[in-house]
Amino acid sequence: MRKAHVEEKIVIPMVHGRQVDLLSCTDEPIHIPGSIQPHGALLFFTPAGKLEGWSANAPARLGIEPQLGSPHTLLALPAEALELVGEYIAEPDDELAPSVVAVTVAGADYDCIVHAAEGRIIAEFERRDVASNEVALFAVKAHGSIERLRRQKSIDALLTSAVQQVREFTGFDRVMAYRFRADDSGEVVAESRRDDLVPYLGQRYPASDIPAQARRLYLLNTLRMIVDTGYGAVPLLGEPGAIALDMSHAVLRSVSPVHIEYLKNMGIAASMSVSIVINGRLWGLIACHHMTPRLVPYAIRMAADVLAQVMASAIHSIEARQQSDLVERSSSARTALIEDLLLDEEPLDVLRRHAQALMDSAAAQGMIASHYGKLLVRGELAPGLAEAIIATLPASGHDMVVREALDDWPSALQARLGKWVGLLALPYEPAADGWIVMLRVEQIEQVTWAGRPEKSIATGPLGARLTPRGSFDAWYETVRGRALEWEQTVLANARLTLAELVRVMNARRAQLDSTRAQLLAMLGHDLRDPLHSINMAGMVLEKGNSQAVLGRRIQSSTSRMQRMISQVLDMSRIDGGIGLGVAREPVDLAALVEDLIDEARVSYPDIAYELDCPAPVTVPADSGRIAQVLSNLLSNARHHGAPGQPVRMRVAIEGEEVVVEVSNAGAPIPLDVVATLFNPFKRASLHNPRNRTGMGLGLYIAQQIVREHQGQLAYRHADGQVVFALRLPLHC
Repeated sequence: MRKAHVEEKIVIPMVHGRQVDLLSCTDEPIHIPGSIQPHGALLFFTPAGKLEGWSANAPARLGIEPQLGSPHTLLALPAEALELVGEYIAEPDDELAPSVVAVTVAGADYDCIVHAAEGRIIAEFERRDVASNEVALFAVKAHGSIERLRRQKSIDALLTSAVQQVREFTGFDRVMAYRFRADDSGEVVAESRRDDLVPYLGQRYPASDIPAQARRLYLLNTLRMIVDTGYGAVPLLGEPGAIALDMSHAVLRSVSPVHIEYLKNMGIAASMSVSIVINGRLWGLIACHHMTPRLVPYAIRMAADVLAQVMASAIHSIEARQQSDLVERSSSARTALIEDLLLDEEPLDVLRRHAQALMDSAAAQGMIASHYGKLLVRGELAPGLAEAIIATLPASGHDMVVREALDDWPSALQARLGKWVGLLALPYEPAADGWIVMLRVEQIEQVTWAGRPEKSIATGPLGARLTPRGSFDAWYETVRGRALEWEQTVLANARLTLAELVRVMNARRAQLDSTRAQLLAMLGHDLRDPLHSINMAGMVLEKGNSQAVLGRRIQSSTSRMQRMISQVLDMSRIDGGIGLGVAREPVDLAALVEDLIDEARVSYPDIAYELDCPAPVTVPADSGRIAQVLSNLLSNARHHGAPGQPVRMRVAIEGEEVVVEVSNAGAPIPLDVVATLFNPFKRASLHNPRNRTGMGLGLYIAQQIVREHQGQLAYRHADGQVVFALRLPLHC
């Protein structure tokens, strides 16, 4: 009675029965097609080993009489196949990798591949036309290919070698390496082909060619084979109402009719694809095409799959090494920048020195830096464009701004941008409108599409519907208005750099607030003495005594007050970002130096001054401000030089610059003092017994004056002399 009951069960096709076109193919359940390719047969069982369904060709191919619910042991299958199925029944784990065994059925060779899926055990019998010993030779050849791949040092060389090796041991007419881009389109980046075939190297394929569910399957099952695009799908038979069979990992799985039509339009009769997966991401594919039907044995396909895994590992290593090198360079540039900012008072001067390193670490072709309305520009920007770009950034912004295409910019500025369409902006000091802006140029790209990427309504083999492209002749499109996307490594480095810059600028601002408070306290103390002297002198004058002596005292006291107030005003202008307002005009520097030395000799007759000055030297300069710099250097030399030793001054022309050196005998300045030599309110300057009225502002202001002249002011120690050298350009 039990046997009769089994025989009464009916089976029906398990196909989903949906009409598929390009509008609906993104929703097509390609993992449950309900059919297989005809070059093999398929059986599937319950976890208990009861037959739950089979492909319609199984009785003919395998010589069995399948019945629903019959135990697998009752099937007239080779013992090796039954044993393999039994292993999966004993341990039905979906995570187990498929297992394979070679079997012979009715004189024909098959590979029996078994795996578990969603509570079912699937046994596939794939026809094999190549003897086992020949397959073994292919496997040896594939192993050699793997060793050759391991020796490649670049991704391009790796892919070029891979397509050659895969074509050699699989025999396909064309093998391509296909790399996905950020927009999910793909490009053929390496190719090995039959000489008479049209090359596809360099052609781009739109993202729509591989729908999302196909990408998912490429990740789940990294190898897919279509033996003959002209095949007739063989339906699966099962009990009415049964859950569709998940064939994600099945080697015989039938593919979407849209994809078959797509391949036929390309003239392809057989295809194989192997996924290149890196960190769970579909990086690319090895795509194989043949112009006639072709069955590559399972073992050889697995060798290609292993090859793709080796490729993925090698590519990951190369990319990781490249990223590591970029991170290291970026870290070095960031560290050097921060160290300089901690020592230098002018951010734009620091950024000017580090501009190229910052651009290199961001792979940028241009840069703008702003601070209190002043700009530093690197790159060929049209006049006024840098100011306009800064104006588009948010006031008091604290977040990075990223733009990668023309459409990301305000419409009013788009026409003025020219080639500069990529932007990465860091607000390093919002209160001072401080931005560091990296710029990338437009990538005018001539894209070679594999046929026109738009879809069209046409009557195909499946009727009137939205169909795949019918032509794959190269179709060219010029893509404009986009820059290369900012890479994740670059963005990560930018975030780290921004955090460090904000920390440094906050520390500088805190220090500035402290020095302002210190300045007020010092002014209250230091102005008290000259004011007291003037007050006392006034009282004595009322009594009419010693007018000449008191006049000199009043003049000396007011000069001290004027000097301190002038320095404070200069510092305020520098701190406020408005600059000192130098007005350059032709100045005879030699005559200016001689006048300063003459004044010093009259004012300080006890100090010897030596001057080495050539004929007239004319430079574009603000004579009053340069005199202020040189007077400060002479004053420092007088106060800090060894007693009884002369103060020397030398003027010389060196190339396109004029150099003025002021030197005095003395020990080298300690290194810790040198590090802050041009900072305001240096501890070494405050309450110095040899210069009691000094506030430590002289060199700070002098350096700002020189910077506004595009010059340099530097210290060195040579031959027992403390030397300060002023360098100014001979021409604007």
